[in-house]
Amino acid sequence: MSVQNFDFCNPTRIIFGKETIQRLNDLIPQDAKVLIIIGGGSVRKNGTLSEVETALGKRHFDVFEGIEANPTFETSMQAVEKIRHDNFNFVLGVGGGSVMDATKFIAGAVKYSGDTWEIITSKGKKVNQVIPFGFVPTLPATGSEMNTNAVISRKTTFDKIGIANPLFSPLFSVIDPTKTYSLPERQVANGVADAFVHVMEQYLTYSVHAAVQDRFAEGLLLTLIEEGPKTLKNPQDYESRANFIWAATMALNGLIGAGVPQDWATHMIGHELTILYGIDHGRTLSILLPSLLNEMRKEKREKLIQYGRRVWGLQGSDEEKIIDEAIAKTRTFFESIGIKTHLKEYDVDSSAVEKVVEQLKRHNLTALGENGDITLEVSRRIVEASL
Repeated sequence: MSVQNFDFCNPTRIIFGKETIQRLNDLIPQDAKVLIIIGGGSVRKNGTLSEVETALGKRHFDVFEGIEANPTFETSMQAVEKIRHDNFNFVLGVGGGSVMDATKFIAGAVKYSGDTWEIITSKGKKVNQVIPFGFVPTLPATGSEMNTNAVISRKTTFDKIGIANPLFSPLFSVIDPTKTYSLPERQVANGVADAFVHVMEQYLTYSVHAAVQDRFAEGLLLTLIEEGPKTLKNPQDYESRANFIWAATMALNGLIGAGVPQDWATHMIGHELTILYGIDHGRTLSILLPSLLNEMRKEKREKLIQYGRRVWGLQGSDEEKIIDEAIAKTRTFFESIGIKTHLKEYDVDSSAVEKVVEQLKRHNLTALGENGDITLEVSRRIVEASL
């Protein structure tokens, strides 16, 4: 097989580096009426919000606070109503992936004339216009600052659904690594894991001889393996934090996924664990990925061996041993950054297996993976192996 045809465009402007928040004054129209979207208030405590407000100068702006760690449809709709009522015409998300994901949905929902839940059930396809929006990311992980994707939950129905639309590309993202220094260690570790699995979902499938994409992906994985522990050990080491943040952005901005098959089963199953048990997204990925790789080792054989040799430096002619060691080293890496990799360590017992399978069935996620061969029965075995 050869590289698949692709159409790649990423229009998001990135402003990266120290003391860059002041550039908002150049990026947002002077006559804009801006609603700033934030989460639980950490951007107030660390001074980021104050810098943003200063950069906005004399523009009319207000703040909507309260976006959850897994952004909900219900809370996001409160922001939509505020924008509609007060005629805001620009949205600025200041926070982590959840704030950015919510902002995308909010920007697409404001002018949507139908039932806004249709945006979610159509996986974003029904959005045909958005109000302008940009980001000041404060948590590296999701890559939402430079892509067209978002994930929104609905508490009342236990739904956690991904949406995507070319219109969800932010106009800009202002990334100042110093604004992430105050993040708790747990969130940084989650971000390293999330970015790592983003790469794996696009890289560890089957080979189409996409040499450029493979080498980019392997470089990102090596960067995360090297810089992740460094930035956890010394949060104010600018070089390691900047390298980690840029790797997280590059992991899901479309570049390494262009022209290659993609998996995403770890994410789909992981979303169900998060909505059912409240386990952090990055941790559900760390729990599931080793089990999924082992379950699908035959289908992913060629890339598993390549991964073991190029990323982990494994040698020898025993290919089964290389696969075993590559999977083991993946688990050990997650555990080395403080993430437990078995469900029992999160007080989740075997009853989770059927609950997750039922959720997957309800969401019609019955043929996952790059080949569509991760059936409900295969998903069941993956969750069982993750206990």
